[in-house]
Amino acid sequence: MAHICLHTHFVFSTKDREPQIKPEWQERLYAYIGGIVRGKKCRLIAAGGMEDHVHLLVGMHQSVAPADLVRDVKASSSGWVHDELKEPFEWQTKYGAFAVSKSGLDAVVQYINTQAEHHKRMTFQEEYLEFLKRHGIEYDPRYVFE
Repeated sequence: MAHICLHTHFVFSTKDREPQIKPEWQERLYAYIGGIVRGKKCRLIAAGGMEDHVHLLVGMHQSVAPADLVRDVKASSSGWVHDELKEPFEWQTKYGAFAVSKSGLDAVVQYINTQAEHHKRMTFQEEYLEFLKRHGIEYDPRYVFE
């Protein structure tokens, strides 16, 4: 028996950061992503974002690798948008995954739920670079965005 408490804040964008996530179906997309996450034995705690990116706070299962979860979320959700909504849609290949402590969950949920307010002051690119800096992740600016 393993006793695991792993929470991950995932951040990723649409292809070329194009505003492909339409407000009229954004909540349905998050609900669909929640189903994918549950199907992988994980728990979607919060989902939010803007027309060009998403934030997902996930309680991870010990058997699931973050890269596998993101791959499956992107593949299944983009297929759903194509098939169900008949919209052109594509995610960028890159993503960020940031550890969140149990004591930090409420702050991350609040952050995800207030994306519209946050992005009045900062672009997605600025936000993402700030995440990388805050978490001490080295990067080459030439290769951060597609």
